[in-house]
Amino acid sequence: MTFYDEIAEANADNECRAWVRKLLDAKAQVVAFVDARLDGRGAGEYLGFFKGSFNLSFHIGFGGQRPSALIRFAKPGHTHSAWRAEKVANEVHTIAYLRQHTTIPLPHIHCWGLTEESPEQLGPFILMDFIEGTRLSTFLMQPTEDEEADMVFNPDIDDETLDVIYDQLADYILQISRLEFPLIGAISKNSSGAWAVTERPLTYDTNELVTATGYPADQLPTAPFNTSSDFFHSVARQRLVHLNTQRNLAKDEADVQRRLISRHRFKQLIPKYCIDDTGPFKMFCDDLRPSNMLIDTKSLRITALLDFEFTNSMPTQFVYDPPWWLLLRGPDVWLNDDRMDEFLELYVPRMEQFLRALERAEEKSAAAGVGSPEEQPRLSSRMRDSWNTGRFWFNYAARTCLDMDDVYWHALHDGESTDDGLSLLDEEVRAELERLVPVKMEQRKAYEEELDSRFAEEQSE
Repeated sequence: MTFYDEIAEANADNECRAWVRKLLDAKAQVVAFVDARLDGRGAGEYLGFFKGSFNLSFHIGFGGQRPSALIRFAKPGHTHSAWRAEKVANEVHTIAYLRQHTTIPLPHIHCWGLTEESPEQLGPFILMDFIEGTRLSTFLMQPTEDEEADMVFNPDIDDETLDVIYDQLADYILQISRLEFPLIGAISKNSSGAWAVTERPLTYDTNELVTATGYPADQLPTAPFNTSSDFFHSVARQRLVHLNTQRNLAKDEADVQRRLISRHRFKQLIPKYCIDDTGPFKMFCDDLRPSNMLIDTKSLRITALLDFEFTNSMPTQFVYDPPWWLLLRGPDVWLNDDRMDEFLELYVPRMEQFLRALERAEEKSAAAGVGSPEEQPRLSSRMRDSWNTGRFWFNYAARTCLDMDDVYWHALHDGESTDDGLSLLDEEVRAELERLVPVKMEQRKAYEEELDSRFAEEQSE
């Protein structure tokens, strides 16, 4: 398991807390801002807030005179501060594109703006309709009285209920899988007014790297990619920079070796697992999961899919993976505790149930004449192929910087070497290991001393 850099995380939390205090102090000004933008005629009132990983939203009502609204701000610290505008713009463009090209239930955006256009200069914002519903993750999780407890999929949810939910999600995912672009990156309308890939991909993974590990932001991509292999080689470079820069990443010499091997092996595995190298590429949302979906618990109708901030045109093979979130949490939760067999026992039945729903969606779509006649093999078959070949795990490692080492050793290491993987590496990499071990040990020592010093200062305050 890879741990966060607690110092980087604390710095991010402190930045966010200071901003949240400023936001709460400006509650009246935010309400007035929303009221003016939506012509609420002074009826605007604060109804509450919603806090997510990367955003904080105020729910504003209008005394029944018009539907209530949500103004959502990107949180500094938890989103790298220099990227807040980029993140918000990417999400607005993605939602506009999806509303134009799919039937997915999405929030209606009234307006959006950057920091200089926001109330009290609070930061980039989106003003949208408020959508009623319960988070799908809440509906599917095992009930608990502990609000801090991890989400556990409720085994008592019956298959009929799941089929109703999966049928809807399968249809949405099938629609998204048909959206294609010639490059890898963020989309917007170009100078001629056509939708195109215009910026680098800003992903959940890159945001985690910078805000949670101390990764240097200037080492990340600055432009779109032409091929999937270029993208994966960029990821491989990021993983090695990460190994060199996160001070508390490795706990001892064996851990340094383990992580160095997995990261170099990831690069070596690119030719084996990279498919459809030159595209076309497909829209993919890093953060599409039940906690970002709303459901009417009585009718079981999905009322909205939310949070498309980390959505880009990406390597096609990402779309060909079965959903990683079918157990509500990712496979890393099980891999971190060496419980791969338990994960497979729980995940595979849910995956097969979802794929049957996807097959039903494909049949319904084909009967309606939707989709291309050349759409073979179908998405459900491609997902099974991704799972059966292990490409699912390669893709998951590419998207999760903090879990890639566990993913490699549990799912991608082929066991052909007799020396814990060292024989799979060349002499140059082995020499790199000799150089890296003392560097990482010195980094960890300095990190722990700084952490202890900060803790002592906090205790004395």
